[in-house]
Amino acid sequence: MTAILVDENVMVPMRDGVRLATDVRRLDGAAPGPALVVRTPYDKGRLSADTLLFDLERAVRAGYVVVTQDVRGRYRSEGSFDPHVQEEADGIDAFAWAAAQPWSDGTLGTFGPSYMGAAQWLPARRQPPALRAMAPSFTFSDSYEGCSYQGGAKVLHDLRWAVADIVPAEVARRRARGELASGEEVALPDVDEALGELPLASHPAIGEYAGFYRDWLAHPTADDHWRRSAPCAGYDRILVPALNISGWYDIFLWSTFQNHLGMTRHGATGDARRHQRLVIGPWSHTNLTGRFPERDFGPGASAADIDLAGIQLRWFDRWLRGGPADGPPVLIFVMGADEWRAEDEWPLPDTEYRSFHLRSGGAANTRHGDGGLSPEPPGDEPADRFGFDPLDPVPTVGGQVILPGRNAIGPRDQAVVEDREDVLVYTTPVLDRAVEVTGPVELVLFVSSSAPDTDLTSKLVDVGPDGRAMILTEGILRARYRRSATEPELLEPGAVHELRLNLWATSNVFLPGHRIRLEVSSSNFPRFDRNSNTGGVIATEAADRYRTAENRVHHDAAHPSRLVLPVIDRARPHVGT
Repeated sequence: MTAILVDENVMVPMRDGVRLATDVRRLDGAAPGPALVVRTPYDKGRLSADTLLFDLERAVRAGYVVVTQDVRGRYRSEGSFDPHVQEEADGIDAFAWAAAQPWSDGTLGTFGPSYMGAAQWLPARRQPPALRAMAPSFTFSDSYEGCSYQGGAKVLHDLRWAVADIVPAEVARRRARGELASGEEVALPDVDEALGELPLASHPAIGEYAGFYRDWLAHPTADDHWRRSAPCAGYDRILVPALNISGWYDIFLWSTFQNHLGMTRHGATGDARRHQRLVIGPWSHTNLTGRFPERDFGPGASAADIDLAGIQLRWFDRWLRGGPADGPPVLIFVMGADEWRAEDEWPLPDTEYRSFHLRSGGAANTRHGDGGLSPEPPGDEPADRFGFDPLDPVPTVGGQVILPGRNAIGPRDQAVVEDREDVLVYTTPVLDRAVEVTGPVELVLFVSSSAPDTDLTSKLVDVGPDGRAMILTEGILRARYRRSATEPELLEPGAVHELRLNLWATSNVFLPGHRIRLEVSSSNFPRFDRNSNTGGVIATEAADRYRTAENRVHHDAAHPSRLVLPVIDRARPHVGT
């Protein structure tokens, strides 16, 4: 078998002289070929098929040169780390270097998940001449919405990232370089404690070793600060096809759809708009097996089962070597039916958006209350009310998260949540026929509050015959951002306001004997930060400033609160194969 040569820690100069540590893998004696490039903040020397969702050795043996690089300020690379901000210029320089090497034929593709996905999108905005195709996975689109914030609320998975990944590595890096005094102890924050700390990110180690996080907190609106590192700000300048990959329980699910739709609608050329591809599995950000402690999606559900690495490799074969087209434009896993399905586009063209109205006699609190979901609009019905104490928040239980321990990811039974008085629960009668819900989900709520600002949270849940209530997707809206993400507007306490919550998307068949359920509350912690209910600057408020709010959800003829579901009702074979 031909040997694989590995050139380690090649120091590649950027335009400002900073050098980035780079490894190059290639077949011994091979002719110049296309390069596949991944740029990572997670130590290029420790990348694996599991962390990359890609097999480096398989790619090299297929004739590609694989280039892995530590981004600026991480591990063996020089410079200072400022997440995402440096990736456009550094990516362009890294691509140009790779294309000019004697082992290269002058063309390249890019791959990698999460941060490594964003490191592909950002330089692509500048049309680097060597770039021919991308395979970004599990990554963001707008660096504000769906990444650092959601519906105006601060997501906290990035605080976990800063505390668990960035701070310890930066301490070790400085120590190795002699920048810390001999024997100097650094108090590292505990992840759980950091997530619960008020004010947010007040631990001194975060300010010293991950100061960017406090900068993110200083920009709670979708201002221009975020556009410099937002892939969505450049779709109309991107020339290349992209294979977008995510999972129904990924923290960047909505972003993946935005990237796909952004390119199919606004790509720089007709070819760029036509040649986009999307794969969505029953996966989370870190679990691509299709198996979770409380839900197994069955044989064939894992990334390995569909050969996700091979799908990516054939994608590059097509665009870097002139290979044949491979696979459908859209490949999704339909939960409930637990099967893969090919589609021609997203959202599905035969989607029927149906309203399920919130109904009750004013006592929808807990799963034992009288809350219902009905196709019939409400008449004269009393509002449902609950108290929201931000110091006793509704706990995160599964969902689209990447959090430690008890907040474990993916599909989980919501019983512990639905037994709380501060959670309103609305459920359909038992279904006598299957209902497929595939596409974007929206919740329209008419809400009043005693506070000048509060949050509204929601979850779409599949309730089985055994009573287990499995979360599918979720959303949040900070009320001050109900009209605009750039110009917040406080509530008039007691007045009724219309709020529209984006619950992202799902694909699930609610089987006969199951029920469709909606949960409504005002917190989902620590997936999101807690609203202080004061209307103040939440990121800097201490716990003693937090107040309890009385919130009401109105559902009557004048205020038809409703869940809008994308229903697929096909009396014909599925599109695709």
